[in-house]
Amino acid sequence: MTTLHPALRLSDRIAELLADPADVPAAWTSRPQWRQSLAHGAPGIALLHIERAATGRGPWATARAWLSVAANGPVTSGSDSYLYYGAPALAHALDCAAQASPGSYQRALAHLDQTVAADAAGRCDEALARIDRGDLPALAEFDAIRGLAGVGAVLLRRAPGGNAIRRILDCLVRLTEDIKHDGELLPGWWTLDGPSGKPDKRFPGGHANTGVAHGIAGPLALLALALRRGVEVDGQREAIRVILAWLERWRDGHAWPYWITPAHLTGPDRRPLPPQRPSWCYGTAGVARAQQLAALALGDHRLRHEAESALASALLDPPALDATRDLSACHGYAGLAHIAHRAAADASPRTATRLRSVANLLLETTYPPLADPDEQARRLLATAGPAFLEGAAGTALALLAPATGATPATHWDACLLTA
Repeated sequence: MTTLHPALRLSDRIAELLADPADVPAAWTSRPQWRQSLAHGAPGIALLHIERAATGRGPWATARAWLSVAANGPVTSGSDSYLYYGAPALAHALDCAAQASPGSYQRALAHLDQTVAADAAGRCDEALARIDRGDLPALAEFDAIRGLAGVGAVLLRRAPGGNAIRRILDCLVRLTEDIKHDGELLPGWWTLDGPSGKPDKRFPGGHANTGVAHGIAGPLALLALALRRGVEVDGQREAIRVILAWLERWRDGHAWPYWITPAHLTGPDRRPLPPQRPSWCYGTAGVARAQQLAALALGDHRLRHEAESALASALLDPPALDATRDLSACHGYAGLAHIAHRAAADASPRTATRLRSVANLLLETTYPPLADPDEQARRLLATAGPAFLEGAAGTALALLAPATGATPATHWDACLLTA
């Protein structure tokens, strides 16, 4: 019998405090994005209760109550929607519920499937037209949060045999083609935006982002996940290798720069990276998991070992962990524990044990000995809020699988492109 980790008490208490949508402070529920935001609103909290219901840790009535909040009104589609907002966000949450409770929400999902597929087609048309013009992309064209990689994660689960996911994969393959800008040959994902996706004077020549949330590791993860599921388009394997080669070029031990700027390309030397948090969004946890998925898809045992070793080393690196300041799924200890647990399940025997040990150490950081789960949960809600990506709901959800030693009952973490 698996011994449950005490961190599960923290997860349970957070879920109890978030059981009733009416109890969430108006400071959150009055925000315009509350109802439709997977990152900051009701759909993300619904994921927590869906997973708990699917594993027998909570009632389905709570999950349904949160889904009702998310679905209670018009659903945003078109250019203003993406994985973390609007139709794709609701589709992901309802699909997780339908996976755990077959037959549920089929009419709503059928409508959302059509909407997401049609919106994906429009996005692909715009991306291919931009590539044909020779312009540089915006991050929101291709990234996991707002772009094609994120929408593709929904379509890969909902319609893996459909045309929409294949068109997205085609676009991401084209994204890996070098592009000439101002006489310089740059990777196809080089953007003139700053890391926020907006113009940024700190990045006068733009940058190439390495992270999962906003960078090239997101497309890498989707290309790899699709290939592992037998969804392949022309050039997909070569595109994966192009991204892997770029990441290898800039790897510094077990870490990667968050972004590459013109100074990196033209500078005479490369300075060692300062300590940085090994997050999902930016950092080794996200990048190494994407690399591991790519290695599994390609059958590359050397790369698989390197990715798993980089992940374990980063998560045992005191300076890197010191740079990690919260518990969140996005860039905190709970998210790191979840990724270590997921990676361990796919790892070679010689690194799987190490990664499981790492996950357990991270759980101890999230829930120290003699901690009061009620006090800790309330403090977390007060400081980080109830949200999924950076708040309490995501922390509780990310703790579940590593704390129970189980595989998630739903594919909730498909929105992180980690599985």
